[in-house]
Amino acid sequence: MSWHFTDDHAAFRAAVHAYLAAEPVRNTAMLTLLDTPDQIAGARGWWTDPADGRVAGAVLVSPARVPLLAAMPDAAARALGAVLPGAAGVTAVRGESGTVEAFARALAEVTGRSWTPERGMRLFRLGTLVPPHPAPPGAARLAGPADLPLALTWMREFARAIGEDPDTDYTAAIEGRVTAGRLRLWETAGETVAMASVSPVLSGQARISLIYTPPAHRGHGQGPVFRVLLGSRAPARALAALSSVANAPRCLPPPPCDHTHRTPLPDPA
Repeated sequence: MSWHFTDDHAAFRAAVHAYLAAEPVRNTAMLTLLDTPDQIAGARGWWTDPADGRVAGAVLVSPARVPLLAAMPDAAARALGAVLPGAAGVTAVRGESGTVEAFARALAEVTGRSWTPERGMRLFRLGTLVPPHPAPPGAARLAGPADLPLALTWMREFARAIGEDPDTDYTAAIEGRVTAGRLRLWETAGETVAMASVSPVLSGQARISLIYTPPAHRGHGQGPVFRVLLGSRAPARALAALSSVANAPRCLPPPPCDHTHRTPLPDPA
């Protein structure tokens, strides 16, 4: 068998890090989770090529029992559908569309359930950063502990807007961003009107996400100015994960399932 599974996060990280870091854009989500093991529950695994023993695929499972698939050959994804621990209870899977489809077809053969696309997402590479003109009134600041209630409310609104579960407990995710200085707020005339987050810099790239402005404050350019502000402080391979303009995960009803594909990005000309 070419799939290997472990509950030892350090062993998993040691096995897959070089493979993931070789294509950091395609594997950006899993690279982030390598350093946040508290957001992983259940199986961690990697696939080795039978021909040469090289690692060429990886999977981990979130606390919500949603497998996240790294970029991998179709053969690895098909094999995973037959051997993933707890596969019978999988109702959603995330990863690049081709990889997810190969996994879903194999899982359907094992479980007898059908699947269907539910949501697709795109990851955009930031190019030349051009500040909006005119600039929005106000200024950005780091979020602090006192901002947690507002940030959590906006996180739930953001989740609802992109079709995710607003009742999920996002406390740890938001607290982590605040503690690490990765959540920014925009203030206008003393009122907080928008937020955005940036991921840690991993393998030379970072993601800008959670760009959220409540409906009453939209249309003033806070989103674009956040991308300029955060992108200018990130490395050259900064990415903008614009979930709010997504289409939308792949599904296995019954029960419902969710798959998100991330489009590989060409190098800028």
